[in-house]
Amino acid sequence: MPHTPASAAGWCDGRGGDGLGHRVGGAWQAVLVSLAPQRTVPPLVLITGPEGVLADRALASVLAEVRVTAPDLEVVRLQASSYETGSLGMHASPSLFGGEKAIVVQDLDEAPDDLQTDLLAYLAAPEPEITLVVAHKSGQRGKKVLDTLKKGGARVIDCPAVKTDRDKSDFAMHEFRAARRRATPEAVRALVEAVGRDLRELSAACQQLISDTTGVVDEALVEKYHGGKVEATGFRVADAAVAGNAGEALRLLRHAIATGVDPVPIVAVLAQQLRQLVRVGHAGRGKSADVARDLGMAPWQVDKARRALSGWEAEALGRSIQAVASADFEVKGGGRDPVYAVERAILTITRERAAGHRS
Repeated sequence: MPHTPASAAGWCDGRGGDGLGHRVGGAWQAVLVSLAPQRTVPPLVLITGPEGVLADRALASVLAEVRVTAPDLEVVRLQASSYETGSLGMHASPSLFGGEKAIVVQDLDEAPDDLQTDLLAYLAAPEPEITLVVAHKSGQRGKKVLDTLKKGGARVIDCPAVKTDRDKSDFAMHEFRAARRRATPEAVRALVEAVGRDLRELSAACQQLISDTTGVVDEALVEKYHGGKVEATGFRVADAAVAGNAGEALRLLRHAIATGVDPVPIVAVLAQQLRQLVRVGHAGRGKSADVARDLGMAPWQVDKARRALSGWEAEALGRSIQAVASADFEVKGGGRDPVYAVERAILTITRERAAGHRS
């Protein structure tokens, strides 16, 4: 019997005159399928938690992961506050042109009843070609939708609030590591003190240092880019006061006020520093990392507090905290001269520190 070679079409679709094309074509199809990128994102994704920076990154990561197998992915974003009844169902309808689609529902925690109703209806019969991503910051609103998503096997991504300095330091250090840059603990500390109040600003500051500099990120580099911000915060004021240096603390305070810093955050930092001294002193001895973990602080903060505790007595710390509490009341409207209130608190702290150091 003469051999009939497989045609080009038979090679691709498994048809061939002697069946060889079917066997070889089938094997190659299996190889091609095994080499093709496989979908890893489930049809339902829930991003939960109040930290906006982490939530934004989680969403970007999910969409990038979907695009591995669907480079022409269509993304539809629905905002809870401006949702119109039926919009979800309309966007979830199959497209005439086919292709995959991602529907992102933002702020489920603010969702009107219509959006929640439409989501529950969709979740009863989700579309296989659609990735539904729902973001929920916090609270009980939308709980039934949350429970349904979880029961439906949704991938849950937690984005908890980053509040403690330890967490902010870890976040900043991770930013540098992800960019394959090394940052010293002192640099991270200075950066957190300068811009750590808002995680988005801290992230931007890290990215600026990564893109604009080379080599190791040290404290001098942070000072160069953010030194003005560091000086304009209460951290250096508090450091000088806790160390008993009245002249330096008052000089830094007046500089901060002259550059437009409100007395309220300065008092807040003074209170924070004193509370940290009390907590670290009460924790006793032990490895800095262990104490930091127990107290929700960064290890460098524990070391700094331990150094500052030298010369302080518990009663003196208590009186200093009371002085700062009085200043806090005055700078928030309870007194006539907020700046004088802060100065009086600083003088009390430095006097108590000096008295303890002499004893």
